[in-house]
Amino acid sequence: MKQLLISALLVITFSANAQVGVGTTTPAASAQLDVTSTTKGFLPPRMDSTQRNAIVSPPAGLTIYNTTSKGFECYNGTAWYGTVHFIGERYGGGFVFYVYDGGQHGLIAATADQSTNSQWSSASFTNVRAKADGIGAGLKNTAIIIAIMGPGATFPFAATFCNQYSVTVSAVTYGDWYLPSKYELNLMYLQKAVVGGFADRSYWSSSENDSTTAWTQDFTNGTQQNWQLKDFGHYVRAIRAF
Repeated sequence: MKQLLISALLVITFSANAQVGVGTTTPAASAQLDVTSTTKGFLPPRMDSTQRNAIVSPPAGLTIYNTTSKGFECYNGTAWYGTVHFIGERYGGGFVFYVYDGGQHGLIAATADQSTNSQWSSASFTNVRAKADGIGAGLKNTAIIIAIMGPGATFPFAATFCNQYSVTVSAVTYGDWYLPSKYELNLMYLQKAVVGGFADRSYWSSSENDSTTAWTQDFTNGTQQNWQLKDFGHYVRAIRAF
C-alpha cells in the first residue's frame, strides 16, 4: 500500500512538471505545451463579445478568439486586448470608424465635435491648394492650410480646431488629430450611428474646391457639396489614423 502511494505521488509530480508535446516527441525546452503540425492549426475557444464579458474572473493571459471582432483577444488582468481593430471600437482616444489591412490600420473619430460654428480658413479668398483626397489626405491638407493661413490668423478655424485637439486616455495623450479629407469625411458619415454625437448639420472637410469654396458633407442625408464659402460657419469633427 505504501509503495503504491509513493508510485502515485511520483506519477502526479511527473505529470505536473513534464512538458507536453502534441505532434512531437521532443517539445521545445522553453514550452510547457508544444503543438507541432504542418497541416493543422491551433483552435482556441471561440465566442462573441457578450459571451467573453460573461467570463467570471478571467486570469491574466486568458486567450480567446472573438467572433464579433474577428480576432484573437487576451486578458491582461484589467481589460481585453485584441490583435485586430474593428468599427465601433473605443480605441486611440476615440471611436474606430474605418479599418483596412485586416483591422491592423484604420481611422478614429473624436468622441465629440471640436466646433459647431467654424470657418474653413482665416482668409476667404485664398487658394491654398489643399486639394488632396483619400485615406491620409486630410493630414496633408491640414498641414498646408495651417502653414498658409495660420500665421496671420486672428481666430481659430476648422483645421486649427483639429490640429490643437488632444485627449488623454489611460495616461496616453493623443495629439495627432486632423481635419478629414472629403473621402475620409464620407467614411465617417457612413458610420455616424456607430460613432455617435453628430448633428444633422454640414461638416467641413479639409479638401479645398477653389479659392473661395471648400467641400462639406451634410450629415442629415450624406450629400457632399463643393460650393460652401470658406467664411461660412460649419461643424468640425477631428480624426486620426492608426
